[in-house]
Amino acid sequence: MNRDIFLADAHLLSPADANYRRLLAFLGEQRGQLRTLYILGDLFEFWVGYRHLVFTPYVPLLNALGELRAAGSQIVYVEGNHDFHLGPYFRDLLGCRVLPDGGEVSIDGKRVHLTHGDLINGSDRGYRLLRRFLRSRLLQGMIALAPGDLTWAISRWASRQSQKGQDPKAVRRLPQAQITAFARKQFAAGCELVVTGHFHQAFQLDLNAGQIIGLGDWIDQYSYLLYENGRFELKTY
Repeated sequence: MNRDIFLADAHLLSPADANYRRLLAFLGEQRGQLRTLYILGDLFEFWVGYRHLVFTPYVPLLNALGELRAAGSQIVYVEGNHDFHLGPYFRDLLGCRVLPDGGEVSIDGKRVHLTHGDLINGSDRGYRLLRRFLRSRLLQGMIALAPGDLTWAISRWASRQSQKGQDPKAVRRLPQAQITAFARKQFAAGCELVVTGHFHQAFQLDLNAGQIIGLGDWIDQYSYLLYENGRFELKTY
């Protein structure tokens, strides 16, 4: 069964939301039909891993992922900028391969670099420092001591603050030059394909040395990348 799916940026929040329900339906259709599900970050609006606690709104999705695993599918999860410290739940209980900073995988002999995309802008020193702090053992230890309800409430407040003044339907400018420069480094290292999330735009860029594919999102585009019969194809659900 050489069939793989790549998706990113669902920013799931409530099981009552349309995109949440649609993703559950999509994943249900993949049971027993999928070799590997590649998640390239920001599947959740917020996730930080506790050892024995999950946020209640995410239980239906976690159950759906567990059913995929039980049906024989592998799951590879690249951490995003909204979901990190995924272990131990994803690693130990779901048996996922977690790539905190992305990395290379081999798909039927083809070397593919997976990235969420938030690290593509190498010149944004401020963001990189913030990212390093958010993923630090210090903050992880502090979160482990905080009640889950408090962490969830703070995350919801921070999300609302970050969305103020933003048009949710505004088209983000694709930093094509930075994406291309990033991809060329991966091609020089031997990869043939770069797959990225984060930009909320489905796109395909063909360069002499290889190909770059952006996954779009599962907010209103419902786009994903399908690998089947030796071909990669962007699709919508």
